[in-house]
Amino acid sequence: MLLDFEQPIAALEGKLREMQQLALDSQVDVSEAVTALEAKIKALKKETYTNLTRWQRVQLSRHPDRPYTFDYIEGMTSKFVELHGDRTVGDDKAMVGGFADLNGRSVMFIGQQKGRNTKERQYRNFGMANPEGYRKALRLMKLAEKFNKPIVTLIDTMGAFPGQEAEERGQGEAIARNLKEMFMLKVPVICVVIGEGASGGALGIGIGDRVLMLENTWYSVISPESCSSILWRSWDYKEQAAEALKLTATDMLNAKLVDGIVKEPLGGAHTAPAKMIDTLKKTLIKTLDELEALPAEERISQRIDKFSAMGVVLE
Repeated sequence: MLLDFEQPIAALEGKLREMQQLALDSQVDVSEAVTALEAKIKALKKETYTNLTRWQRVQLSRHPDRPYTFDYIEGMTSKFVELHGDRTVGDDKAMVGGFADLNGRSVMFIGQQKGRNTKERQYRNFGMANPEGYRKALRLMKLAEKFNKPIVTLIDTMGAFPGQEAEERGQGEAIARNLKEMFMLKVPVICVVIGEGASGGALGIGIGDRVLMLENTWYSVISPESCSSILWRSWDYKEQAAEALKLTATDMLNAKLVDGIVKEPLGGAHTAPAKMIDTLKKTLIKTLDELEALPAEERISQRIDKFSAMGVVLE
């Protein structure tokens, strides 16, 4: 899948393939031309992906080939044991989690899972969890705390499911309870936005000692399309909405709403999934080493102070 701003790059890559095929078919030496074209493609890629607009980064965050939660868990860990159910209503397929071995350390992974095709997306409810999903997440967090195991949450959702049945079963209460409980967890908690991070659906598993964002992800109270539809009664102004929302990883870091940015391969995580997964694995291991060196009371105090300072105006 090519995005609009990637078309010029794709055109040059097409010419490169043609040139390479010509060299094979005719035995003509075009090595200098190939080298020059490769350099041109590399320079264009760097210029393009370094200067992406906020809306273009939103588009990259939604690329269907990006690694999802299970891709990271399977690529970073071993011995993953998925746990199911909230012990009240059922098992929400949009919210997944379980214990896994991360470089010799037992860690509780929790995250939203999207689908690769129509059937999977319906099964996973497009990564939009119901109240039982957030209650399952909290159950798993409490289980991790009981056995003194760190928690890693992987955020990738367009928001909590907005259906009537979700509201009837207490969507707002479930998310609010997670916010409260996550502040007081005695074990290290790392939250990583790996794709989309929208509204309370993301915040429901987003309170941690360290909140990180992948380079081409977004985190906001509302999506650009929904913001546009509210302000302009149309989705046509989504690009302007994205600019106004300041929702990119760089924006969030500058506003001190997240603690760090995990760099993606040039072109996005989907261009080199294995490299992206390895980069995040190294980041998690390093961050867990730092957090586990702190006493639980100090971690909790720092966690509360960090989030309490957000949005506060000092005169």
